[in-house]
Amino acid sequence: MGQLNKLALRNVHRQVHVDPITSRREKLVRAIHLQKQVLAARLKGETYTVERRKRVRNTEGELVWANTQKPVRAWFFEQDGGWYVQCRYGARVLLVDGKHNAVFVPKLDQELCGILGDTA
Repeated sequence: MGQLNKLALRNVHRQVHVDPITSRREKLVRAIHLQKQVLAARLKGETYTVERRKRVRNTEGELVWANTQKPVRAWFFEQDGGWYVQCRYGARVLLVDGKHNAVFVPKLDQELCGILGDTA
């Protein structure tokens, strides 16, 4: 107990300097950039994947870190003779204009690229 008396003890509340609204917007922008890459891969006929580190059991039964490939789920899908694009935040589909939750395009090409931005 004598050692604790020598320390300068205080109560402090850590201040977070990042606005939660700004961080959510940045997360959505990162997801839109990821969807651009998913679209570019789909136009080439490929599946876009990202590398994840995951704990798996090896042959001896020990938990070890391994790199695995995880496919990215596309926000666009084919239905009604065209393609719909829905913006997602986690599992929730966001409303585009306050009433509608999707944008319809007839073909998966330049029109969809224009919605998501340039794929370059």
